[in-house]
Order: sequence, then structure tokens, then C-alpha cells
Amino acid sequence: MPLFIRYMSDKIMSIPVSMRLQQLRFNAFGISTLILVGVLNASIVHAQSVEYGLAQSRLTLTTAVSVAQKHDLWLIGNKHSQDAIDAASVSAGTLPDPKISIAFANMPTDTFDFGQEPMTQFKVGMSQMFPRGESLAIKQRQLAIKGQQFPYQREDRKAKVAVMVSQLWLDIYKAQESIALIEKDRALFEQLADVAAASYSSAVGKTRQHDIIRAQLEMTRLEDRLTMLRQKKEMFRQKLNEWLIENVKEKTAISNDTQLSSVLPSITLQRPELYRPEVGVNIPALLDVLSQHPAIKALEKKVNASRTGVELARQKYKPAWGVNASYAYRDDDAMGNDRADFFSVGVSFDLPIFTDQRQDQQVKTAISKSEAVKTEKGLLIRRLKASFETAKVQLMRLNERKNLYQMKLLPQVQEQAEASLTAYTNDDGDFSEVVRARIAELNASIDALNINVDRQKIIARLNYFVVANDSSN
Repeated sequence: MPLFIRYMSDKIMSIPVSMRLQQLRFNAFGISTLILVGVLNASIVHAQSVEYGLAQSRLTLTTAVSVAQKHDLWLIGNKHSQDAIDAASVSAGTLPDPKISIAFANMPTDTFDFGQEPMTQFKVGMSQMFPRGESLAIKQRQLAIKGQQFPYQREDRKAKVAVMVSQLWLDIYKAQESIALIEKDRALFEQLADVAAASYSSAVGKTRQHDIIRAQLEMTRLEDRLTMLRQKKEMFRQKLNEWLIENVKEKTAISNDTQLSSVLPSITLQRPELYRPEVGVNIPALLDVLSQHPAIKALEKKVNASRTGVELARQKYKPAWGVNASYAYRDDDAMGNDRADFFSVGVSFDLPIFTDQRQDQQVKTAISKSEAVKTEKGLLIRRLKASFETAKVQLMRLNERKNLYQMKLLPQVQEQAEASLTAYTNDDGDFSEVVRARIAELNASIDALNINVDRQKIIARLNYFVVANDSSN
């Protein structure tokens, strides 16, 4: 029960019945106050019943993350890319197909008689090429290493999806609960405006016309805040739908009637030893954790593959070999004498002797590409480290603000609201001060909600940096 209602109920019920009746007869403000208490109690009971009635359809954070990861087309495409690399790895280790040649050689053009000339032959040949050095094995190993980075990429993608969906879900939750807080207090401001109007019309008390205008102005501002919050809620809901729908033909995954869980989830902070506020960042421990991150592991596989590319480029200094063999059939001569058939076999190879403009440059290219990939890994570690330290500082400050609100600020604004209401009911206070105190209490409650939600958003982001490795998927 809000502080105002609890205070007014206790205050009125503590007055004897005879005195209450007497005050009701002579004090219009007292009548308005009783009406205020009754209406507020009824409105709160109705609001609670409506709130619990909406609990039939609740979208939890865990469900949203699970559905988003399940419907992420990027993960499906990445798995197909890995399958393609794995298949290419198998084929890359296989020798090129042999070539078969069939020919009629030395046919006489005057008669085209196969047995006329002794050199006329029916020739069948086969040739097989052998790539340079260990090129096949190295190429196969390079593709196999490239294929190993895809499971780590999927783990990194799942962690990123969890962060993005958590941010959107918590943004919707923040708007939803802010709306609930304002809706709960809106009835109170409406009754404050009615009390001020009744007191002003009865000429009893110190209520003035500007107090009525002030109450109406605050009601209008509350309506504007509700409109802005509903706009934010719908905007974040549409963004969340992008992750929850299975295909583009689906219109929506969550509708305007879908409510999130009314309880703020408590996301578990992974590796809490890294967030001790009394000590600074343990750089060696942090780098050890970051080195196990799926994104780093994927880049390490890419670095290893690039190193293999250098080794593959060095194989071009070695010659490529080829073997060919052929069998030539000859027909008998005109006298019926048998002619010997021919068999030929040979070896071919190239001579990479002009290496300055080809092989040397290809090796330099491979080395430069490998070094470029190494810099990608260094940049990623630096970026993850900076993002981690930034998020850690944010979490520490949010924890401080949370404690400040719980221990001091919220109790103080509640005491201020109670004190201003007590002074006003005793004709010793200003109506505007009552309104200001109630607005301050509402703002403080919304600020406390924002702090709690922002803490969960930061924790979800921090958990990304220490995501566990599971490259089996």
C-alpha cells in the first residue's frame, strides 16, 4: 500500500467516531480525504487484480535468449560454411585425376588405310601429375585448421546473441515496470487533484487556484511520460521480435499483450574474482581468461592457417612432376607380317629457376598476410580488455548507487513525502510541496528501477568476456 494511503487510513481510523462525524459535517476537506482513501484502496485492489491477471503470458529472459539462439540463421549458415571447408579439406589431399588420351597417329591421307604405312598407330595414353613437394598434405592441413575456427565462431555468436537479446529484454522490462510505477501513482495524483479542488471550492484550508493548476499539470506530465515509455517499449519489442521470429513470414513473436516476467531476473556474474572492487584489474589473470575466449580461439586458428599458407607458398620452389605412358597398336603389313606394337613412358617436370618475380613474391605475400592476421588477434585482445575494464567500472559504480538508494535516498524521499503530507493535513504545509514530494518519490523509485536493470545489463555484458569454451557444437 502506498505511503499516502497507509498514512491517511491510520490517521482517520485513529480519530473517535463522534469526532470523525463532527469533522465530516464541518470540514469539506475531511470528506474529500475519506473519499480519497476509499477510492485509492479500491483502485489499488483493481490494479493488483489486473496485474496478476496478465501473468497468464510471461516471456522470461531465459526463454527469449534460448529462442533467439535457436532461430539465429547466422549459426545455420556458419555450420554450412564449416561443412564446405571440411569437404574441401578431404578433396584437397587427393591427387588430380589422371588424363587419358586416345589417338590415331600417322594416318596416310591418300587412302586412310590403317595397315598401309608402318608408322600408322592406334595410340592409348595416360598421364598423371604430382603437385609440388608436400603441397597436397599442407593444403589439406590448412583447410582442416580453417574448419576448426567455425565452432568457436558459433560459440562467440551465441554469447553475443545472449547479450543483445538480454539488453533488449531488459529495456522492455524497464519500460514495462516504469509504466507500472507511474500507473500505480497516477490514481494518487488524480485524487490529490480532487482533494485540492474540493478544498478550494469549500474555501476551507489553504488550497489556492495555482495548487489545482499544479496538480493538473503534473497529471499531464505523467501522461506524457507514459506515452514516451510506451513508445520505447513498443520500439524495443519490435527489435526483440527480430531475434525471436523463425522466418520473415512470421508477423511477430511477441505482441503488445505479451508481458515480461514481473520479477527482475538475477543474472549470475561469472568469474566474480575478477571484479573485486578493493583491488585493481589483475592483468595476467584477465589476459589468461580472455585468451580462452571463443573469438580469440577462432582467430588463433586463423593465424595457424595463415602460417600454413607460408609453408604452402614455400613449396612452389619445388618442381611439379608428371608421369605419362602410352601404348600404340600397329596393324599387320600388306604381306600379313606382324608389326611390333609400341610402348612409351616418360617423366615431365618444370624448373622454377626464375624465382625473383614469382616464388619469392608469393612467399612474401603469404608472410605479410600471416602477420596481418596476428595483428587482428592483438587488436581483438586489446579491445576486449578495454571493454571489460569499462564494464567493470560501470558495475562498481552501479553497485554504489544501488546501496545509496536502498540505504539512504529511498527512505529519505519517503520520509519527505510523509512529512509534507502530515504538514498539509494539519493545515501547516503547502499543497505544492506535497506534489513535489510525491513526484520526487516516484522519480526515485524509477531511478532505483533503472539502476537495478542497468546492473543486470552490465552483468550480461561482462559475462560475454568470460564465456566458457565449448567448441563441440
